[in-house]
Amino acid sequence: MTDDGAVRDVKTGGATAYWAPGSRILWRYRENGGTRFHIARPVTVVRDDPELLAVWMAPGTECVKPVLADGTPVHVEPLASRYTKPRAVQRDHWFGTGVLKLARPGDPWSVWLFWEPGWRFKNWYVNLEEPLARWAGGVDSEDHFLDISVHPDRSWHWRDEDEFAQAQRDGLMDASQAERVRAAGRAAVELIGVWGPPFADGWQHWRPDPSWTVPSLPEDWDRTPAYVSS
Repeated sequence: MTDDGAVRDVKTGGATAYWAPGSRILWRYRENGGTRFHIARPVTVVRDDPELLAVWMAPGTECVKPVLADGTPVHVEPLASRYTKPRAVQRDHWFGTGVLKLARPGDPWSVWLFWEPGWRFKNWYVNLEEPLARWAGGVDSEDHFLDISVHPDRSWHWRDEDEFAQAQRDGLMDASQAERVRAAGRAAVELIGVWGPPFADGWQHWRPDPSWTVPSLPEDWDRTPAYVSS
């Protein structure tokens, strides 16, 4: 998606091209156990090459998020019924500070950086997920519930283990997939232990280009990709 809302094709001459810094794309997640998209976030490309996709989600970005069918926020629903009640999607805005998202091709996770107001670095967040699939307008994935929080002192802890367990009880993830997710988490922990990329790459000191404006959410945010590659 270019600045004027048009889609920039990333398929050129049989090979995947890369988005230039400043390009605007969508970062989306499919619903678990389904095919519809229930999360869509317009982001600005910081870097895109064979080693890394880095994007910036600016404060105030209009996004799509899942809610219960009656509009109740998902996180306030008791865990026992959180994944079994009917759902809908809702447009909303990302409040607070922005988020820098980093993903290496083929990795079953992305790493997000959070800051406190005034650009005081808060933490890295390892979001376990399907490896990103690229298409003309952005990237798609499916969240795997389990996450890891990594602090500036390099300590870490698991997050959302209760949601990960509930998703299995509710049939959104079978035992085989759950073990693959656990294995991905262990691999991420090993990377944290040796302080490999992207943790050692100084991204906590990065700042967005002040000329960038907040991308808009397109009306066809849930369109089916015409072309997808991993």
